Amino acid sequence: MKILHKTDFDFLKYRKITYGISIALLLAGMISLVFKGLNYGIDFRGGSDVVVRFEKNVDVGSVRTVLKDAGISGTLKQYGMDRSFLLSTVFSGETNELKALITNALKDRLPDNEHEIVRIDSVGPSIASDMKWSALKALFAALAAILLYVGIRFELKFATAGVIAIFHDVFFILGMFSILGGVFTFMPLEMDQSIIAAFLTVAGYSVTDTVVVYDRIRERIRGRKPSEYEAIFNESMNQTLTRTVITSGTTMITVLILFIFAGPAIRGFAFAVFAGILIGTYSSLFIAVPIVYDWLRLKKSAVKLRGGSAS
Repeated sequence: MKILHKTDFDFLKYRKITYGISIALLLAGMISLVFKGLNYGIDFRGGSDVVVRFEKNVDVGSVRTVLKDAGISGTLKQYGMDRSFLLSTVFSGETNELKALITNALKDRLPDNEHEIVRIDSVGPSIASDMKWSALKALFAALAAILLYVGIRFELKFATAGVIAIFHDVFFILGMFSILGGVFTFMPLEMDQSIIAAFLTVAGYSVTDTVVVYDRIRERIRGRKPSEYEAIFNESMNQTLTRTVITSGTTMITVLILFIFAGPAIRGFAFAVFAGILIGTYSSLFIAVPIVYDWLRLKKSAVKLRGGSAS
């Protein structure tokens, strides 16, 4: 199916502009990471998440005041419906003690509004630290495996550019989570294990999109002169553009529906995957392939792609 017929976009012409845009966005994210940090979920910081549901509508400020007066510190946000709230707290006692403290405080101060503690999730600080390092090791192991795979299938220049594009995507999402974390009550954007899963999903999706373009370049570049590379790279990206629009577009629509209707528990994951697919598609066309082209142009060397059929 052809959506875009005979496109002739000059992607490489605007590569310096897109490099500048990417650098600006990444710098903004890095500055936010340094000064603001990330809004870690209990998976990585330890503590307890408590979901409380009331029988009648209640103001979040009233519930926050009741819990604060009871000696329970932390953040309280609406969770889905107006009558449900999510309390995130670092509580030193046992889970049953925390549950009793919340129950007694709400019964004493809000006796006319019955409540139910729907869920309590608790993670100790040592376990949270172990989970954080395990997640980082999994992420870097995946990136190393991608570098090895693309390096074997293509030459090192292509593999390096592909991994640079993946790092670009991951750090962009990290920056978004730092900048937007805690800004929206309906979407706290906490960094937890589901977001690491989203990073791995984005990395796999991004490298697949990049490899499709690489394969098309390999089909057309054998035996051609370096002076013809710019036209070949542009033609290859244009020829795969319909495939990119279809796969990225349909996946983004699915993830958007998940973001809207799946509820707050999975909203951060859906946001990360949606942003990752969007920036991953951008980086395949405007980061990975242009970096390879500039590398070849500066080195004034011919491409020595390894054998293999295009997919």
